[in-house]
Amino acid sequence: MRPRIVVLASGAGSNLQAIVEACRAGSLPADVVAVVSNRADAGALARAADAGVPAVHVALHPGESRTDYDARLADVVSGFDPHWVVLAGWMRILSMSFLGWFPGMVVNLHPALPGEFPGTQAIERALAEAKQGLREHTGVMVHLVPDEGVDSGPVLSTATVRIDPGDTLETLAARIHATEHHLLTDTLAALCRTGAPA
Repeated sequence: MRPRIVVLASGAGSNLQAIVEACRAGSLPADVVAVVSNRADAGALARAADAGVPAVHVALHPGESRTDYDARLADVVSGFDPHWVVLAGWMRILSMSFLGWFPGMVVNLHPALPGEFPGTQAIERALAEAKQGLREHTGVMVHLVPDEGVDSGPVLSTATVRIDPGDTLETLAARIHATEHHLLTDTLAALCRTGAPA
């Protein structure tokens, strides 16, 4: 049985697209069995529908707590019986109400190296430091999410991305996203072949 991947995404879904294409090409020996988003207008849902993958919007109810939302989210995701849950541009911090259902199974992608720029706007912050002459590179990491720590789980893989003197946010982001697509799919392929974190 091929490993089953559920992707959680809040945005445009370019990393989801890379995962789907790698599965189709055979370089990632797995199947994306569902895409779940907290945003009804997320491009990831449209990409999922185009690929023939179930696309599910789990909306936040008015006044709903984070733990209650995460419990509902976990119920939806568990219904697809995943081997791996991949956070590809998921813009909510998950609580143990979700993570407790999937121990050792949640994989996150973050556009920075370990210990650098946790949370949002990592690319913007790296570029700002480069403009101040404080750094010449940033990077990408793929890591496990065992708890509620932000971008701090056990690291599975990393890649360095240079910051050129003339970079704009758009040019740097494009280079980081291209690196993300390769690093994420290669790391997932290793996980799926071994059945456990690398």
